[in-house]
Amino acid sequence: MTKNAREQGQEVIGGTSSRAPWLAWPLVTLSVVLLVGGIVLAQMTRSTAPGRQYYGSVEAVFVLATVLTFSVVGAIIASRQPRNAIGWIFCGIGLVVSLNSLTGSYAEYRLAGGSAPGSLAETAAWFSSWSWTLWLYVPTTFLLLLFPDGRLPSPRWRPVAWCAALGVIGFVAGSALKPGPLEDFPRITNPYGVDSPILDAVAIAGAILAGASMVASAVSLIVRMRRAGRVERQQIKWLAYGGAVVVGAVFVGGVISVWIGDVGISLIIIGLLGVPIFTGVAIARYRLYDIDLLTNRTLVYGSLTTLLVMAYFGGVVGSQRLLSPLTGDSYQLATVASTLVIAALFNPLRRRVQAFVDRSFYRRKYDAAKTLEAFGSRLREGTDLDALSNDVVGVARRTVQPEYVSLWLRPDAKPQDRSAALIQVRHAE
Repeated sequence: MTKNAREQGQEVIGGTSSRAPWLAWPLVTLSVVLLVGGIVLAQMTRSTAPGRQYYGSVEAVFVLATVLTFSVVGAIIASRQPRNAIGWIFCGIGLVVSLNSLTGSYAEYRLAGGSAPGSLAETAAWFSSWSWTLWLYVPTTFLLLLFPDGRLPSPRWRPVAWCAALGVIGFVAGSALKPGPLEDFPRITNPYGVDSPILDAVAIAGAILAGASMVASAVSLIVRMRRAGRVERQQIKWLAYGGAVVVGAVFVGGVISVWIGDVGISLIIIGLLGVPIFTGVAIARYRLYDIDLLTNRTLVYGSLTTLLVMAYFGGVVGSQRLLSPLTGDSYQLATVASTLVIAALFNPLRRRVQAFVDRSFYRRKYDAAKTLEAFGSRLREGTDLDALSNDVVGVARRTVQPEYVSLWLRPDAKPQDRSAALIQVRHAE
């Protein structure tokens, strides 16, 4: 490459890097402005028709948190790594969610007035009815396929990327052009509906391609994990941790929502935000190597919390049945007794859970810790220097696992040297 070509390339890269923040952060601002407009319209709709709840507080918080998280994390990534497509995907997700909120609120506002919706309201309702498919399928395919550097694992994965794009396009086309009343707005007939058997076939094929692309994208992340270096492996662990948080939050939130709906939904919302947050941490490489400790603590305290909650409620129910002849229907004594039992079990149970997690998921570190502990006991009791020397070499091989081990011992000083050194030390004192 000639000098002029290199300089031109550097100018292009520098220009792209310098323009990226000016494009990314305005997208964040635009997303927030559109979202605020949607919330304002929703509040106006509620004041117009107070008997109907078009936009609840939980949904508003969910949309606001989603837009801010995806947009801000995407802008940070795009500003630092403008060639990484994941940052721009996150910015696009925030923009689509904001548009979905604004168009849906506008359509509801027009419908709440009692008059027939105009063409603009029909178009807004039409966009709101299918745009959710974009921020559902795009992250679950291209995020996994392009993570963490924004590029495919190898050129052989290009067919998967094309299938993902065609699948999303086909599924979106089937949802957007489906004739008849809109699903979220039954009073509005799809103004762009097309009654054709070909469209149904395209929608079915798109759904199949999109689903297969999700599976293939997850497989690509596993393949990348096996070939990754140390840094990239830690980045993939962060993404996997975010996915585990989402799955756990959805499960626990679904169970809690049976009794307390708002709390369960709020927990699910917080869990869903784990994907952009942990993805941003991984790509920015902020505290990258803390993921092992974070995973360990999550496994330990998550399991510990589950066991303690089960023991607590089981203790309350069991104590109440045993003490009911004496206390009647009062739960106070059973609650106090169960609380004391939980307090007594906390530390012993935590140590047992920690040992189980280390033994099951961190076997190498667990074995190394046990080896060092046993060696410390032998070192305090041992007096044979040759045996201890061989033991040190063996412990180093089992714990550190180096390619080569050598032990050097300083030769014993002569008696007169020791005497002179001792005299010198005493004289200095």
